[in-house]
Amino acid sequence: MASKAIKRRPCSTETDKTAEKDMDTTLSDPITEPLLGNTPQEVKSKIYEPITRSGFLDGTRQECLRWAHLLATFVAQSARNIVNVLSEFGSWLARLFGCSASKSSQNGQTVPVNLSPLQEERLRLLRQRIDVPYDCSSVKHQDALKELWRLAYPNRQLPPLKSDLWKEMGWQNSDPSTDFRAGGFMSLENLIYFARNYPDSFHRLLHKSDGKRAEWEYPFAIGGVNISYMLVQMLDLQSGKMRTKAGVHFVQLLEDDDVAFDNLFCVAFQVLDSQWLARRASYMEFNEVLKSTRVQLEQELTIGGISRIQDMPSFRMLKS
Repeated sequence: MASKAIKRRPCSTETDKTAEKDMDTTLSDPITEPLLGNTPQEVKSKIYEPITRSGFLDGTRQECLRWAHLLATFVAQSARNIVNVLSEFGSWLARLFGCSASKSSQNGQTVPVNLSPLQEERLRLLRQRIDVPYDCSSVKHQDALKELWRLAYPNRQLPPLKSDLWKEMGWQNSDPSTDFRAGGFMSLENLIYFARNYPDSFHRLLHKSDGKRAEWEYPFAIGGVNISYMLVQMLDLQSGKMRTKAGVHFVQLLEDDDVAFDNLFCVAFQVLDSQWLARRASYMEFNEVLKSTRVQLEQELTIGGISRIQDMPSFRMLKS
């Protein structure tokens, strides 16, 4: 039932180098003719021949042109060097202050979008969480699973980590550790966050308290694992390219909310149950309801005026 885990244009540097090479081969050599002409093999007259005014001016003009040409060449080369330095400095600043995320474009390609250092750091930590699988040998992971039971059933005794009692929460097997699959440890963290921060909604969904329920209901815990995985795919968090509009809008929310993903999980669970009831769905229709839940969340994330998860219309359904 769980979703499956989901003509070369020369660069500016080459162009500059080519332009410089072309300039070197096309510019004429500096004027090197002497101001006074030489007559080889001729015996010069002993009579003094003064330089005429017109000849002097012609020589001076040629010398001025030569120096003007050299100066113009120097200025042009210096200007290109300055542009290259400024371009490299701008690229360095972009890398320093975070320009590695991407923004969705209309044709599915990615374009850079600036993120603040805080957004970059929170996105990095979120991706780290996604990559952590559930480890049944980890004491930390075992304790988290026990904490989920205590939050779900505060008046009941904690069962062993392998017990059929876990099926009452909506795990498929007596050993919940086999059901996390693509959701990983983060899906367990999402469920714990839901129980702690919105206990009323959590328990109403856990006990199927709202509406007329189907004879074959979706299992609560497995439903949560699937929701975590669906959100990761919807926001394109694993690829690192941010090719979805929802993903681009979501990363902007990380500036003011370091638990934006966990809050979005709670909203998504509430939306899924609401659509489940509206469709009068049963067990075999879970994936279809999950898809329609994703569509609704994408629409709400990309509407104007959403600066935090709490601004989403469906957030109002959550009860603490």
